[in-house]
This record gives sequence, structure tokens and C-alpha cells, in this order.
Amino acid sequence: MSLTINAILQNSSLNLRLVVPEKESLALEAYVSWVHSSDLDDPTPFLDAGQLLLTDGTQFPVGDAPGSLYGGYVERLVKHGICGLGFATQVVHGVLPPGLIEACRHYGLPLLEVPDRTPFIAVIRFVADWLAREQNARSEWSLQAQRAIARAALRPDGLRSILAELERQLRVWVALFDAAGNHILMPNNRPLPSALVPGVTAAVEKALDQGARSVTQISIDGEQITLQTLGRRHHLRGVLVLGAIEPLDPARTDIINSVIALASLALEQARSLDTARRHLRSGVFEQLLAGSTDVADRTARQVWGRLPSEPVVVTVAQPLGQGQNLLEALELLSDDHRGAIFYAQRNENVVVLASPELLKKVTVLMERYEATAGTSAATYFATLVQGLKEGERSLQRALELSRAVVSFDEISQGGMLGLLHGQGAEVVARRLIEPLTQHDQVEQTQLLPTVTAWLGNNCTWDRTARELSIHRHTLRNRIDAAGAVLGLNLDSLRDRLELFAAIEFLEEGRPLSGRALSSDA
Repeated sequence: MSLTINAILQNSSLNLRLVVPEKESLALEAYVSWVHSSDLDDPTPFLDAGQLLLTDGTQFPVGDAPGSLYGGYVERLVKHGICGLGFATQVVHGVLPPGLIEACRHYGLPLLEVPDRTPFIAVIRFVADWLAREQNARSEWSLQAQRAIARAALRPDGLRSILAELERQLRVWVALFDAAGNHILMPNNRPLPSALVPGVTAAVEKALDQGARSVTQISIDGEQITLQTLGRRHHLRGVLVLGAIEPLDPARTDIINSVIALASLALEQARSLDTARRHLRSGVFEQLLAGSTDVADRTARQVWGRLPSEPVVVTVAQPLGQGQNLLEALELLSDDHRGAIFYAQRNENVVVLASPELLKKVTVLMERYEATAGTSAATYFATLVQGLKEGERSLQRALELSRAVVSFDEISQGGMLGLLHGQGAEVVARRLIEPLTQHDQVEQTQLLPTVTAWLGNNCTWDRTARELSIHRHTLRNRIDAAGAVLGLNLDSLRDRLELFAAIEFLEEGRPLSGRALSSDA
């Protein structure tokens, strides 16, 4: 129980008398942080807000005094946040100065009369003993609360039990959001008020986007809310949200810190499990690429339920910033649509397999986390390798155009190259490139990869040489050799275009759609 002016007045041994205001005034419920005595004209430099001031009135003349003298004195105390004034009588002044009473009534400062038989030290000792008991009680409460939270952490549903115990101890609602900004529902815990959901969600997303450890206090619809991020800088695991919380004294702060530590530990353990599951996902995806569909399907059914039904769209994404958040969001999305969405990490990219009906949800997620992505045409597991290459080609095009998402249909159906695809130009392309392929196999040369890199770099010599780690003259000799094998003059734009179109249709070729062919020598 907090110490108030009313509590001091109720101690009959002090014999204090309330002069101003009335007994029903809320001003008497003000919290008293300490009591101090001073007879200075302006004691405020030595006082803190919330203190009760005691004085015997030595600073005031005995007898009549102008009201402005008392008014200025009381005004200074009120502006400084002093919660009350105790004035001793029968020491210097026989009675309370009328001007002081009027000033206290005018400014709303509680005024207590301290009789001569009550020494100031008695009031100070009473306040000190009360505050000491209160502090001991708060410390004992904090210790018991932390023990209860520690016991809750040992239960099978440790994280939920921890948050439920925090709610019980602080008498507030508690919400936990994961690293993707999704509200983790905890059965039987106090719900997040529906009216506050939009504002809290926006504040959580802002805190996560900053990527740093932080404590934020905001006001939504008049309710004070505290947000505490969990995890390490740039590796946040979530956000703990506390609603309608009282001012954080040391005891409450200790409890919240304990919960943050335990919740962070629980989430880190979940992260380790997530990492293992993602390695498993990558293995399942490689099995699909290798044609071991049965093995991949049995593995997926044991862990995730099943693989997406065919046909699927392959999305290849390059994460930006906190890629970990994108993976966790994909994990939640795949759980929500169990079996209809599958994702895996592959090198620096993230590959997602989804039914065409759910493709929009995947692309929205990519845009939410600022990932650049490319999507394939609908494909089957038997031709998944080709679908992956289409997705990679679309991703490359998206990077070139600085777009969030590019679909393979935009590449394959657009312009002259799209027309050639429709006319089955792949057969002609293979026939054109076949001499170069055979030459590389027989002579153990690298003419086809060299030509592919050269065309991919807009036929620029220096950039291609650096990429291949060879000398510019070596590059020139290889290009001339490739032209001789193919019977093409690669100094001419026409022959360059013919070779470019042929490589475009090769499964082994690097995505070159949309690149300009320069004629610089």
C-alpha cells in the first residue's frame, strides 16, 4: 500500500490536523515519496517532486504579512510538485497565518497543522518506517513472483505459462509477436483487446523493421502500452507487448526482465529447431530436383503433412535485409496452408513451391519483406529442374529491372524471343550450338561458358575477363575460336544476335533475356 497524505493523517499518535482541503479531496491521495523540513524562503532546489514539506514558519514574519508573500511561497512549492505542507504551531507562530491558509486553498496544496507536541522527527520516522516496509514488501513480492515465473518455465507449455504468470502478477494483458510480426495466440491467456490490434500490430512491425533491441512506450486509445523487442540486434526473435501497465518500479522491472530472459531463451530454442527443420527442407528439395519424389514426399508427410499438389509454381527469391524474418514468415504461411506451400533455402536464395491459387499470398509476402523474386510457369515435379531455371531466370530479370516480382510468362511470351519460343526454336538453337558443345567435350575447352558470360555482360571485354579471371587477350582468342567453330563472325551484330537467341533457349545457358548486345571491341 502506497503512502499518502491520508495515511499520515490517520496516524493518531502524530496529532496532525487537516486544514486544507476537504477530507474528500483527491489531493490527499497523492503518493508521498519522502518528508523534508526546511525554513528557507525557497526550498525547492533541495526538494524532489512528491515530497511532503515541514516548516515552523521562521521565514515568515510573526503577525500580519501581505498575502503575496504566502502566495509566492506556495506557488513555488506547487510548481515544483510538492504534495503537501506541514506547518508547526506554538513554535514561532501561535496559529496558522491566514494568508498561508488562503494561498494553500487557492493553489490546491494540502496544508496540515503540526502541533508543538509533535516533533518533526516523529513525522519523518513514521514516513521512513512506512517506506521501508513498503520496499521490503515489494522486494518480497518481486522475489515470489520471479519464483512463480521460474516454476512456470519448467512446465511443458513453458512459454505460454510464463506469459500467463506475468499477466497474473502484473494484472495486465500480455501479447507476444514473432519475428515476422504475427501475433502468437496463447490459449487461456488474456486476449489483446480487439480495438487495439491495428495500432499494436503497426507498432510491432515498426519495432521489428528497425532491427535493434528497444523498449517503446506508446498510447493507443488512451491506454499506455509497452513494447520490448526480444533477441539480438538484426536477429530479433519477436516483441513482447504489455498493456495498461502501471509505472515501472524496480520490482516490476525485475519481473519483466526475468520474463524477457526466459522468453528469449525459449524462442532461441525454437530457432535452433527451426534451423534444423530448414536444413531438412533443403534436403527434401534437393531430392525433388534429383527425381526422388517418393522419398521427398514420405519425408514431407512425416514432418509437414505433405507436399503441394501438382502443378506448382516455383518462386525464387533473393531476400533483402533481415532474411531471417522472411523465412519465419514463410514458415507460418506454410503452417497456415499445411501442404499447399513448401519452401527451402538454396544457396543465397529462397525457393517456394506453391499451388497457382496461393501464388498471390507468396508474392505479397515477398513484397512485405522487400525480397526480389521471380516466378516460373506452372510445372510438375518431373520437370522441377526446368521450373527452377525459369524462376531463376525471372529473378535475374527482376533484378535487372529493379522490380519486386517478375513472372516467367513476361519473358517467354514477350517480343521476338517469345514468338520464337512458340515456334519451337529450341531445336534449331540446339543444332546451332551443338558444334561448340562437342568441341568443349573433345578438346576440354571452355568456349560455351565463355561465350555465354560474354553475351551476358553485353559483349564487354574487360568485365567478362574479370568475371572469368582470364586476360582480355585470352578472352578475345576464345571468342574468335568459338566463332570459327560455329561458322559465325562474332564481330557482326547479326551473328551475335543469332548466337544470343540460341543460347537463350539452352537449358544450360545463363539467363540473358532483355540484355542489350553492344558492338564495342
